[in-house]
Order: sequence, then structure tokens, then C-alpha cells
Amino acid sequence: MTRPLFTDRAEAGWMLVERLRAAGLAASRRAAADRLLVLAIPRGGVEIGAVLARGLGADLDVVLSRKLRAPRQPELALGAVAEDGHVYLNHFASAMTDAGDAFIEAERTRQMAEISRRREMYRAVRPQVPVAGRTVIITDDGIATGATMIAALHTVRAGGAREIVVAVPVASPDRLDAIRASCDRVVCLHEPAAFWAIGQFYRDFEQVEDERVVELLRDYGMPATKWEHAVAGPA
Repeated sequence: MTRPLFTDRAEAGWMLVERLRAAGLAASRRAAADRLLVLAIPRGGVEIGAVLARGLGADLDVVLSRKLRAPRQPELALGAVAEDGHVYLNHFASAMTDAGDAFIEAERTRQMAEISRRREMYRAVRPQVPVAGRTVIITDDGIATGATMIAALHTVRAGGAREIVVAVPVASPDRLDAIRASCDRVVCLHEPAAFWAIGQFYRDFEQVEDERVVELLRDYGMPATKWEHAVAGPA
């Protein structure tokens, strides 16, 4: 059994903050006009994103993308759909005979409905932050097939971001090449050869609910001394 790399998402986030600071991605090393923007993929990625935004002195927002589930294997991602409706399909999707165009379109419709539901909920507490001309860090709690990340990258690139950095605690190494082809930089703490699921690398990988995402987005604007109780820093 693989030994967990992280206690929880908060610890993973702070470890990632240190790596990003070392790479020059921190407010103290950037002009005020080039304030960083952290975009997190809900829901687990928002726990990571909130830590990154606090640790780097960046703005925080979400980018919405959803995996397209395979027939009879809902945990397997055929691909993903972005908030703007763009569909990315993994390389193996065409080999799945049950995943024809009709199935994929029906699944895209289902996931777009979920994106709309989340957008309404999240935007009620945090209006969308423009990405045009900015350095954007996109994060999640890990990358398995990479589909939701690539779909999110399409949205951010289309929005006119100047530089896009993907920052994650852990990723499947054989999927990072596709990620690197879609962004400017990748910062990843661990690329384990034995990779089955993101949760195997966390001791605590409890599901993050919508209420927690709303809380983090709403509370990010409060004074730092109060906000640090919501996102605990390293001891």
C-alpha cells in the first residue's frame, strides 16, 4: 500500500506554497499591477486554492469543469467539459464502443447542468474575476487523467490569460505531458510512478461539499487574522 504523502489538503497546499514561492510566484516578488490570480477546480481543489491564495498574496476564484463519466464506470473519466461547453476527450475514449457520440452528448448535457448549478451558487458570493492579461495559477488536489484540468486550461486560455501555471500537490506522471502542452509552466510536488487514485496520497481525503466551497470563497475577503482560522497555516 502506498504511504500517504500528505496529511490533508491544507498541508499539501502549504507545501505547494513553498515550492511556488521558490519559483518566484509570490506577491512580494511581483509588481502590484501583476497580482496573481489563483483559480481552483471545485470542489477539493478549492481547499488547495484557498491556501495558495493566502500564502502567495493572490486573488482567489474558481474555474468550473466536470469530468465526463464512462458508461458503467462513473469513476473513469472519458474526458471533461469546461464551463464554456468545450469538450476534451481522453485518448482512450474512442476505443470505448459504448461511449458513442449520443452518450457523450447526453453526459455533456448532464455535467453542464451541474456546472450551471454550481456557478449560480458560487457566483452568489464571489463574482467571476477576469483573467485577461494576468498570471493565473490553476490548481486542484491532484491530477489523475488530467481531463478536468485540460478543460479548465482551455477556458482560461480563451479568457486571455498572459501566463498560465498549473500547480498541484500530486499527479500521474504519464498525464503531465498533456498538461504541459496546454500551459506555460507546471509545478508539481510529487509524480509517483505507482498512481491509482488521488486519494491514495492523502491520509485525510474527506469529500469537500458545496457549503465548504462557498465558505472559502466568501471568507477570503475578510481580514487575514480572521481568515487564517478558516484556512489553517503550517504549525
